[in-house]
Amino acid sequence: MKKVIVLNKKEGETPLESLEKFRRKNKEYKDLPMTYAGRLDPMASGVLIVLSGDEVNKKEKYLNFKKEYKFEILFGFNTDTYDILGKVVKDNELKITNYELIKKIKDNIKYFTGKFKQKYPLYSSKTVKGKPLFKYARLEEKVEIPEKEVFVDSLKLNKIKKINKSKLLQNIEKRVRKVKGDFRQEEILKIWRKMLLSSKKEEKYYIVNFKIKCGSGTYIRGIANSLGGKIGFPAIAFSIKRTRVGKFKIKGKNI
Repeated sequence: MKKVIVLNKKEGETPLESLEKFRRKNKEYKDLPMTYAGRLDPMASGVLIVLSGDEVNKKEKYLNFKKEYKFEILFGFNTDTYDILGKVVKDNELKITNYELIKKIKDNIKYFTGKFKQKYPLYSSKTVKGKPLFKYARLEEKVEIPEKEVFVDSLKLNKIKKINKSKLLQNIEKRVRKVKGDFRQEEILKIWRKMLLSSKKEEKYYIVNFKIKCGSGTYIRGIANSLGGKIGFPAIAFSIKRTRVGKFKIKGKNI
């Protein structure tokens, strides 16, 4: 039996659901201690390292590995989770050209490479005074959000595309419905519908594709939110796919 297992976590799954699905399919691991090394949000997919047996005691080593991601940023919206699985708190049609947006991104991308301070997203599992931040958020309790130093080796803009609001809504509804458990899905989708169906105008929104190489603990949706803040436009992580953790990637698949 393997001590280090590389899973391709699906969008909509939690890391625990992905681990338990593997355990159900591989009965020989039923009674072994197992854990995952490095979380992925429900809407993120890709490389998930799972440790078994006595390897679980070396979890910290795996947590510190560098990561690579492909991700997309949707401009025009802010949500309370910084991704599509959140309540929309601001929307704004971007009345600029592709060229203008790309220029603004390239002018500000330098602020998200090298070492910099990053605040934890309010909807995250980081604990403050013994309680995860997301619980403060759910209860609408005030909390001072901590920050940490992160390191980004490189952040590259790959391509840009437009999407109309009807296709955007279809995309978001299909993907959010993959998520099980209580993540406020129905409430969130109700807000997305209201935002995207309230106007008869056929607005189009920009989705920009990036590739990043970064150190442990970097929040990709945090970068999406902060980049939008830097250039003056609302922005969220539209999709996130982890393609590598240290030397580990999905064998035989170009994810």
